Amino acid sequence: MPGDRLTLHDRQQIAAGLRGELTYAAIGRRIGRPTSTITREVMRNGGPLAYHAEAAHRAGARHTRQRKTTPPSPSPSLGRNDPGGRDPRLVDDVDAQSMELMVQAGLPQMMARVLAALFTTDSGSLTSAELVRRLHVSPASISKAVGYLETQALIRRERDPHSRAERYVIDDDVAFQSIMAGARAQTRIAEACRIAARKLGPSTPAGARLENTSEFLLHVIDDLVRSAQYWHEVYPAHPV
Repeated sequence: MPGDRLTLHDRQQIAAGLRGELTYAAIGRRIGRPTSTITREVMRNGGPLAYHAEAAHRAGARHTRQRKTTPPSPSPSLGRNDPGGRDPRLVDDVDAQSMELMVQAGLPQMMARVLAALFTTDSGSLTSAELVRRLHVSPASISKAVGYLETQALIRRERDPHSRAERYVIDDDVAFQSIMAGARAQTRIAEACRIAARKLGPSTPAGARLENTSEFLLHVIDDLVRSAQYWHEVYPAHPV
């Protein structure tokens, strides 16, 4: 395999994988490439909905020719998408790995991409326009993803003090907030099971099943909340 260059066949396999709704990791395994390579290739060429193998291959060939004729640039400096002065390729790798893990955990891909972008941004906040530029997707896709992530208590909105734009923010204690939101939702389910058990009668098979489910959930939730609160104090949102 010649270096890191993708062949036209590789790109056709990527396009086929995207049509089949495969994850970037699965596509990478199919053609023997790292997940980060697939992520960069797709994002650089219109995103998963607009990726075309032939157009991407022509763009890749132009990029290769430009690299050969352009003198080497100095070491990476501060950039718009790289506020920490890191190599953008490193940020892309972390983004891709984070997103893939979130998808495997059950988060829809677009929501995972937005959340990974916020996680890997030092400020922990981005506007819709910044997310559109960074992820190469439409504002509507960002809006849908943000709405979903808000319902899961994973991000929140705040007004940008320097403009009229809204910023989407991920807090340092997002894991704690998400666990607590999940615990509240599970508590409502447990209470609903308990009420249903009483209506059906605890001596019936269905009633006993619902009562047992309610008790199980309440005990697990109690243990989970106590543990989350303890470790939240050990690892505060803004450690010194």
